[in-house]
Amino acid sequence: MKNKNFIVIGASGGIGSQLVADLNDVHCNLLLGYHNEIPNIDYPIVRSAPVECQSFESIMSFIEDCKNEVDHVDGVVSLPGSILLKPPHFISEEEFHDVINLNLKSAFGVVRAAGKLLNNSSIVLLTTAVTAIGLANHEMIVAAKAGIESMVRSASTTYSSKSLRFNAVGPGLVDTPLSDRITKNPKALEISLKMHSSDRIGSPKDISAMIQFLVDPKNDWITGQTFRVDGGLSSTKTP
Repeated sequence: MKNKNFIVIGASGGIGSQLVADLNDVHCNLLLGYHNEIPNIDYPIVRSAPVECQSFESIMSFIEDCKNEVDHVDGVVSLPGSILLKPPHFISEEEFHDVINLNLKSAFGVVRAAGKLLNNSSIVLLTTAVTAIGLANHEMIVAAKAGIESMVRSASTTYSSKSLRFNAVGPGLVDTPLSDRITKNPKALEISLKMHSSDRIGSPKDISAMIQFLVDPKNDWITGQTFRVDGGLSSTKTP
């Protein structure tokens, strides 16, 4: 993938920072969007700018600026997300809108911009492995993420004439700052480990590897799919 041009939105998060490092290792050209925290990197990038991922206008403007910066955009990866684990009757209307906007609206904004601006490109969105199973207190997050999985299927058809590919990656529990409330709680972590037949939680590198596979132009016959990278969480039953 040397010299391919990739846009990463959410580049300063746990998965985003790992993905950016891995793409740099294979000599890709990087165009990075971030929210509050500037990505902590010490290697050259083509472009880095703040993006309000809940704003269609901000996403459109950022991707258009990136497109004008390079000869061709080979892929876009959208990583913004959140974790809110509560029974529905404890979730406020404000929390509902926050989760939908950060997870589903941000992904829709990327699909919208890609459909208007790009051709012959791979778009990868982030969902969660737990949309495939029924876990208590996950109603809010699966409601938002399941929409992303349906969206990649439809968008793959809508924009097939532009040679745009859309796929989603659904991680299990990954060791990032976003999941600290689980990974830093010994009891919660023990319960989570028992749900993964691989007997470990994921690392950002696990997710980065799948994203790199999907944005690689060599794999351009893959579209409309959700890939669960979850240590068996969604597909196996532990003793």
